[in-house]
Amino acid sequence: MSLKSAFLHFKTITRHRHRVIAHCAKAGILRQGLLHDLSKYSPSEFLPGARFYVGTRSPNEAEREEYGYSLAWMHHKGRNRHHFEYWTDYNPKTKQPEPVKMPLRYVAEMFCDRVAASKIYQGKDYKPDSALKYFMRGKARRKIHPETSALLEKLLKILAVKGEDAAFAYLRYLLRRNKEY
Repeated sequence: MSLKSAFLHFKTITRHRHRVIAHCAKAGILRQGLLHDLSKYSPSEFLPGARFYVGTRSPNEAEREEYGYSLAWMHHKGRNRHHFEYWTDYNPKTKQPEPVKMPLRYVAEMFCDRVAASKIYQGKDYKPDSALKYFMRGKARRKIHPETSALLEKLLKILAVKGEDAAFAYLRYLLRRNKEY
């Protein structure tokens, strides 16, 4: 790990966090935005992130390619409720791990996170349908609760077709209703 890669990784995760904070403010969940991804600054996540930094994708992918797994990702997903991977538990009937429906406020943060990540990693190539295309590419193999998946996809489609203002307005509407989706 070089000092340069550490600095660039710090800069990338901080830019990403600031985008998420702005998106969370638009969604009406500013407090969640302010707390978003703080674990990325911990040694367990920051050091591998700096070592595997490339700037155009998550360093966790490069760590996974080298070792077959990413310890930084396992640390991250276990501490951040806006990741659907956090929401897995053993079904008492089947005794198998299964996805659990996410609370709406964490789906909202996940939406903000995905849009911000698309903007950061794609830069000038970002388009309103970028996050939807990324989501759809992995849909078949993703282990996420069907209702959570459907809501996230709906939000990403609104973003792609109607734009950010419409997507965040709909998200604020859902959150104000304070009901489950």
